[in-house]
Amino acid sequence: MEHNVVSELKTEYINRLFVEARRIDGRRPDEIRSIEVETNFIPQAEGSARVKWGSTDVVVGVKLEQGTPFPDTPDKGVLITNSELIPMASPYFELGPPRPESIELARVVDRGIREAQTIDLSGLCIKPKEKVWMVYVDIHALDFGGNLFDAALLGAIAALRCARVPNARFKMGEDIKLKVDHYPISCTSIKIENGLLVDPCLDEERVALARLTVTTDEKGDVRAMQKGLSGKFTFDEVKTAIQTSQRVGRELRQKLKI
Repeated sequence: MEHNVVSELKTEYINRLFVEARRIDGRRPDEIRSIEVETNFIPQAEGSARVKWGSTDVVVGVKLEQGTPFPDTPDKGVLITNSELIPMASPYFELGPPRPESIELARVVDRGIREAQTIDLSGLCIKPKEKVWMVYVDIHALDFGGNLFDAALLGAIAALRCARVPNARFKMGEDIKLKVDHYPISCTSIKIENGLLVDPCLDEERVALARLTVTTDEKGDVRAMQKGLSGKFTFDEVKTAIQTSQRVGRELRQKLKI
């Protein structure tokens, strides 16, 4: 009962602030939080990055191993994305098998990378039907302050961008830089009673009616979308979310020089 009262009061407060074009952390409704990106954060990985997105802190590692291709793609490498949400990052995360939130996070990041054709999987084939490079993207949340989707994808792209193919480890010559062709960036909007908020912090995310994550490439083309929660978006709200994602993508690519 107490939790419900607190939630209702917080929801009312967030909606009241929106009418005044304000948010609980001082941002405008269409403003994202501050972002810091550090690459080569894990020496043992082929590529890695740490992203501090507001109070959300995410580490992404990229590992390359040799393995057998899938039967339906015998001449293409394999991309596997995993995420781990541990209690250390948030009291809302629990130990045990992957929860739906963890599975959804991995799928959203994987889809953004795959649909934007970030890396050419055909170029990761060593010998058709027998041996290919397998690219593992592992996401670890260190601190959850809302909006893991955007922070995790940005970390994955940064980690892939600095990754190297470990040819020397397999006695295949010198290591080479992993070729990255495209740079997808996602932007998440949530719907509250009075409108849309971009890049929700944790309190905003917890009172959201609906969530929409839009991933765009460097041309501004939409590559992936993920709808979450039970609420609905109008056509105009979806259009606004797409336009916001395109703007945020341009700003972040310019800032990160990608």
